Parts: sequence; C-alpha cells; structure tokens
Amino acid sequence: MSTLTVRRLLIDLKAPFDRHWCGGDAFRSAFFNALSMSFPVGEQFFIDSVRRAQASLPASKQAELQQQVQGFIGQEATHRRIHALFNEHLERQGLHNAWQARATERMKLMEGSDPRHCLAITAATEHFTAILAEWTLQHPHALEGSEGRLQSMWLWHCAEEVEHKSTAFDLYHALGGDHVWRIKWFRRITGVFLTDVLRQTVNNLRRDGTLWKWSTWKSGYSFLFGKQGLIRNTYQPWRAYLRQDFHPDQQDSELSHRWLADNAEKYVKVGAA
Repeated sequence: MSTLTVRRLLIDLKAPFDRHWCGGDAFRSAFFNALSMSFPVGEQFFIDSVRRAQASLPASKQAELQQQVQGFIGQEATHRRIHALFNEHLERQGLHNAWQARATERMKLMEGSDPRHCLAITAATEHFTAILAEWTLQHPHALEGSEGRLQSMWLWHCAEEVEHKSTAFDLYHALGGDHVWRIKWFRRITGVFLTDVLRQTVNNLRRDGTLWKWSTWKSGYSFLFGKQGLIRNTYQPWRAYLRQDFHPDQQDSELSHRWLADNAEKYVKVGAA
C-alpha cells in the first residue's frame, strides 16, 4: 500500500455560484451536483467501513496498514466536508437531495453484518469513483467554463480518488474476502449507483426547469454517449473489475500524480499518513 497525504484545498466556498455553474450547461451541472449530493453520506460509510475492517485484523496487520488507513480516512473526511459546503449552496438554489436519504436507509441494512460486506461495497463504489475521476482528468471539457475554484475542487477530488483507489480493495483481501462476493457486490452496486445518479440528475433538472429542453438532452447524450462520452469511455475500466486477477493499481494513475504535482499551490498538506 502506498503512502497517502491529507490535503486542505485553498478555495473559498462561502460565496454562491451560478445555478448552471458548469459552463452554463444545465445537464453537466445537474450531473455533478447529483454526485456531490451522494458524497457526504457515502464517504462517511467508506470511512466507517475501513475503520471497522482495520479493527478486525490481527494486531500486526493493523499496525502494517495503520498509515494507509489514516490517510484514506483523512482524505475522505476532507472530501465530505468540502462537498457538504458545496451542497449547502445547492439546497439554497432549491434542489432536493433525495439520494442521501435513500443511501442512509440502505446503510442501516448493513448494521451488524460481516465487515467484509461493507468493505466490498466500499471497494466497488471506490472503483466507480476512480474511473469517473480518471475520465474527468482525461477530459477537461467535462468542467469547461466552470469557475476556477469549482474546477479546482472537482479535479482535486478526482486526483485523490484515483490516489486512494486501492485502500478498501486491499483491506478486503487482507480480511480474507473472496472473489465471488467481491463480484456479487460489484454487480449490485453497479445497478444501485447508476440508478441513483440518474434519478438524482433527473430530479435536479426537473427542479431546475430544464428537464424537457432540447439543449439539455443534447448535452446529456454527448456527455454520456458521445465519442469522448463518460459511459463509452469507462466501460472497459468498469469491466476490468470482474477479472479474478484485477487490482486497482493496474489502472493508470499518472494524471492524478501530474495534477497534484502541477497544482501544489492550490492546497496545503496537513498530514502524511
């Protein structure tokens, strides 16, 4: 496992931003808003899952993984705080976060379960966020026209998601998690994640009054299915998770390393775990 650094992003999220903050594009704004709405509750679940899993390991293994786990928790806690601030603006704009409520109810079903189940869910979702993050780093048009502070927020988050993509996966295997359950949870999370992000994006567009505009549908199709589209370009990385010999480190992290190196003035290192 690699060393992770916790960073404090140097941006001001107190000032409001435009409803269509993502380059004036209703669909892209609604899509990224939907993702942000899931982060505070989702990242708390990831933190709890990793912390609980580490506590289930033998003492020697706990000590071996302590720094990596602390770094993961520190990064996710920072993401949770930043997106909570971002989401406060969305609430003031009249958007309703239905995804968070659904996720909270589902998480209650996992209380008292084998910690490997929560870890498998975390590893699966972290794979989704890592391939989405890598795609965003590869395709700057996704955030084109956004305010500098918001571009920095999303690209910083993307870089760190790629950076810590192996933590939950490695913990799952350290606890003896097998391939069968890893894939079972991955298939379930695929359906849940895609359904939730679609529902929340549509809900955001409906409340925004732009759901039935031709420009919205045109942008959505291009963003998801165009030549450089998200779904078209992430299917192979998604499918790679199904291999028995898969490991997250097999997927390239160069753009994450490069962004963090090239944008060091945008954050302060607050701790190396």
